[in-house]
Amino acid sequence: MTHNTLKHTLKPVHVIGGGLAGSEAAWQLARAGVPAVLHEMRPVRGTDAHQGEGLAELVCSNSFRSDDAEYNAVGLLHEEMRRLGSLIMTAADVHKLPAGGALAVDRDAFSGEVTARLASQPLIEIRREEVDGLPPEDWDSAIVATGPLTSPALAEAVSGLTGSEDLAFFDAIAPIVHKDSVNLEAAWFQSRYDKAGPGGDGADYINCPLDREGYEAFIDALLAGEKTEFKEWEGTPYFEGCLPIEVMAERGRETLRFGPMKPVGLTDPHSDRRPYAVVQLRQDNALGTLYNLVGFQTKLKYAEQVRIFRTIPGLEQAEFARLGGLHRNTFLNAPELLDGALRLKAMPRLRFAGQITGVEGYVESAAIGLLAGRFAAAERLGDAHPAPPATTAHGALLGHITGGADAKTFQPMNVNFGLFPPIEPPPGKKKIKGRDRKAAMSARALSDLETWQASQARQAAE
Repeated sequence: MTHNTLKHTLKPVHVIGGGLAGSEAAWQLARAGVPAVLHEMRPVRGTDAHQGEGLAELVCSNSFRSDDAEYNAVGLLHEEMRRLGSLIMTAADVHKLPAGGALAVDRDAFSGEVTARLASQPLIEIRREEVDGLPPEDWDSAIVATGPLTSPALAEAVSGLTGSEDLAFFDAIAPIVHKDSVNLEAAWFQSRYDKAGPGGDGADYINCPLDREGYEAFIDALLAGEKTEFKEWEGTPYFEGCLPIEVMAERGRETLRFGPMKPVGLTDPHSDRRPYAVVQLRQDNALGTLYNLVGFQTKLKYAEQVRIFRTIPGLEQAEFARLGGLHRNTFLNAPELLDGALRLKAMPRLRFAGQITGVEGYVESAAIGLLAGRFAAAERLGDAHPAPPATTAHGALLGHITGGADAKTFQPMNVNFGLFPPIEPPPGKKKIKGRDRKAAMSARALSDLETWQASQARQAAE
């Protein structure tokens, strides 16, 4: 049976959620000739954050962040999505607003553009209804793209299937830094008491020491720093296991020194003494390029985090892959639960896409929706659809959430160059650094994406 004949007999793929990821997934299915049913519960059931009923509504900022495809990983992701026929990027480009180097959009016109294009696509049916549990068994292929405000009924059903410990409802994010931006003339590698845990060697953490004066100044800065407030619909999700560091500091000036900043079992090789307090950084991805500040989830505003955390010895020039936060956000422990094609291991007829997979940001959510749609379309057509190369922004982001991140400490992540395999310099050449490294990674990504697209096109023509 030819592809053209097959397409007339195909069952639809069901996409649950009409946000950026779900809209993109449905579009990619239709582009491949596979029918899609897009289920969006608004306006039948509203949310505390959405204002209207348009698809792909932007509930927070109207910015898609940097559009610089040479030196910024988000801008690179934009460019890859454009080359892959993204609906979200097409609508964003049509309705972009002046924003310097960023891509900002007229949010209402953007949502209207996405809604109109999906409604006019004959292979897409839009159903305004809530899916109030696991998709029915006769939906043999479904994509769950319900975002950070997944309905309670569906969240409960997913939790029952995966186990409650693998579905979070708040992200408690500690800042993450690029390893090569840490000053190891002030910091050092060591585990407490030199213990080598599973897969470790006794030097598993980067340790940044503070003397008494530095610690007291750090506590003062935490207490005085500007904080963001929880939105009314988020509630206040404090629990003892993930208190923001500033809340711990408010409980007493010594609380952090006997908590995540305790110096026991550590000796600073630069002074041969135990520090008064210490900030530990733990490896955050399999590549070893990213490290998180252990126990440093925070509600400090982003600019305050950068200013205050750069006062820590060893982090004076730290480059942050992402900053800390605590927010209402439904997401899966994706490295534990999803395979490389975004299928739920416990029920492979279900794919997940968007923020619920543990990516952060509009563009990242849409990019994972794009991949989920393509994977589901290829499966429906009986084609192979290998993942994009790990050297591309899409491949790096996919690889991170489906195995590159540590499942034990998994938290939502934006795309950043720390997720990409390092650039190896030619034999005899110096290590590529700074802007040159970013430019080289971007050039490699777009070249490898082009090769991957060409191979996909050849397969489709056969």
